[in-house]
Amino acid sequence: MADEVEATTSRAMHIGEVATRTELSLRSLRHWEELGLLTPSGRTDGGFRLYTDDDVEKILVIRRMKPLGFSLDEMKAVMGDLAVLRSPTSGEPDRSAARSHLAEIRDDAHERRLKLVRQLEMADEFIALLEDQAL
Repeated sequence: MADEVEATTSRAMHIGEVATRTELSLRSLRHWEELGLLTPSGRTDGGFRLYTDDDVEKILVIRRMKPLGFSLDEMKAVMGDLAVLRSPTSGEPDRSAARSHLAEIRDDAHERRLKLVRQLEMADEFIALLEDQAL
């Protein structure tokens, strides 16, 4: 199996390197695999996970969705839609449905981001209030 991964990318990475590159814990990566959100591209003969640069890109998509509060099901759906768009064998009806769903998710992400910005503004106001009171 290790040969399969190396054939599709110039270099396969073990989970520790991927954790470092993505600033995630080994536990998070393993947990996402258990949940079916992430699948390493291969395993060594000894059973160690092997990841490609494409896997890292997928992990970064998930990591970017997490702070916005997307559920696991929503993240899985996005990953599925992205896979449809990346697959050369996907038909146009599937591609169209994936693009439509991703547009809805993008709009939702914008709203979630605005909410986070408002929360940060309130946090800044609170910190300023405390600083004024402490002086």
